Amino acid sequence: MKPFAPLTRRDFLSATAALAAAIPLPAWAADSVLTRPIPHSGERLPVVGIGTAIVFDIGGDAAKRTERSAVLRTLVEGGARLIDTAPSYGTAEDVVGDLLAQLGLRDKVFLATKVRVTGREDTIAEMNQSLQRLKTQKVDLMQVHNVRDPNTSLALQREWRDEGRTRYIGITNSNPSSYEALGDVVRREKPDFLQVAYSLSERQAEERLLPIARDSGTAVLTALPFGRGRLFSAVRGRPLPDFAAEIGATSWAQVFLKYLLSNEAVNGVIPGTDKADYMTDNLNAARGRLPDAAMRKRMVAFWEALR
Repeated sequence: MKPFAPLTRRDFLSATAALAAAIPLPAWAADSVLTRPIPHSGERLPVVGIGTAIVFDIGGDAAKRTERSAVLRTLVEGGARLIDTAPSYGTAEDVVGDLLAQLGLRDKVFLATKVRVTGREDTIAEMNQSLQRLKTQKVDLMQVHNVRDPNTSLALQREWRDEGRTRYIGITNSNPSSYEALGDVVRREKPDFLQVAYSLSERQAEERLLPIARDSGTAVLTALPFGRGRLFSAVRGRPLPDFAAEIGATSWAQVFLKYLLSNEAVNGVIPGTDKADYMTDNLNAARGRLPDAAMRKRMVAFWEALR
């Protein structure tokens, strides 16, 4: 089998744009974006958001900032709110803060960032720096980033929540080798949110970690929902499968996202998104039908046959 270059999201949307334009919109196209409650509060959060790693690390590039502004407007106008960032994402926090301020959207979004595990004073300093970069007095979610230690404490983050500097607290790690430690922390600390890598090609969190989160009342955010690019590469040049129409999916991205959203333990998917049309495509995954248990098995079998 000859090697091939990974297929980009742009390739897929360009290849299917003419076909999609020729197909009448289904009745559910005007539906609102699906929301799910955050277990610890009952607040409903739209299930599609955006991640900012790499794609918002653009510094002062004016053209890219204009593109990212369009992404944020499309997010909000499309009925969603969740933006996930981190101080370790280069200039992403600064860019997000600048654009939200320019667009006047801070009060319309659910803003999540992270803090690395360090000593107390350094941790406080990094969290304060995030607020400054994001140009806000508080964030909606402060997450301890890349948790590996099963004894990790969230005491400091709880102090911030009690002080009103964050509304929710959470933990993250996208490396499956750390999922056992994450499970221990979730069971003991019962954070408001857990963020893990989860995709059709990377399902390690499905069997044990997501049930632990569900039983602990912890909302789940899924990073890397396109499998670090593997999913798009694997279906390069392939038409959508017949079952796509059964779940109302008109793009590969919607197929991949609908698989995740059909797991009721998932409160949000946060794909990296740098173009407004990608944002629109992602949002459409949260409208209309989702796979049932039988369809989920069919989708897994489809993926396994491609490997």
